[in-house]
Amino acid sequence: MNSFSSKVAIITGGGSGIGKEVAIRLVKAGASVVIGGRDETKLKRAAAEIDPIGANVRISAVDIASPSTAKSLVDVTTQTFGGVDILINNAGVFLPKPFIDLSESEYDWFLDTILKGKFFMAQAAAKAMKLRGGGSIVQTGSLWALQAIGATPSSAYSAANAGVHALTRNLAIELAQSGNKAKAKRYFECLMKIAGQSTARPELAQARAFLAANP
Repeated sequence: MNSFSSKVAIITGGGSGIGKEVAIRLVKAGASVVIGGRDETKLKRAAAEIDPIGANVRISAVDIASPSTAKSLVDVTTQTFGGVDILINNAGVFLPKPFIDLSESEYDWFLDTILKGKFFMAQAAAKAMKLRGGGSIVQTGSLWALQAIGATPSSAYSAANAGVHALTRNLAIELAQSGNKAKAKRYFECLMKIAGQSTARPELAQARAFLAANP
């Protein structure tokens, strides 16, 4: 039996890179997936690669920076596949720029997309997972949250991802304490794979799939 048979996953940033690679692995292992992203054309191309037949993949062209996106992704997934078991919270942006040159709108762009987007996506998914007895949330963080890299000045990006790391540690504790404690500890596990720039490196995609399979 495939390890993800009957499981349903939402993957933000699923139109390319690591998100797409994770989707390919999950579908091959028996899961159904909904991939989200801003570029509908890119999502359609990715979906054709993820599942050429199209039975186990759907797309949703949305901007994760908007909190309403989270509910719409969960609604689409639930209506199509019956619920949510896995969230790969992968969407993000990266644009090195010196601290003294950053504008307020650019700062908001990083915080809204990286931190607020992951916060409300995880919240909506956790509510849906609770209806199915639990689930797995895998967050994508960044090495830039842990160390400064002079060649790529990324103060706002780094600050946003540091928030993601803190959020993930808190969710791992808070969600484990909801409902039946023993059951929740088994199923409500928020795990973070710290990576650098999002590339399609197979080992990173495989790591995320492993984390989703081992709550």
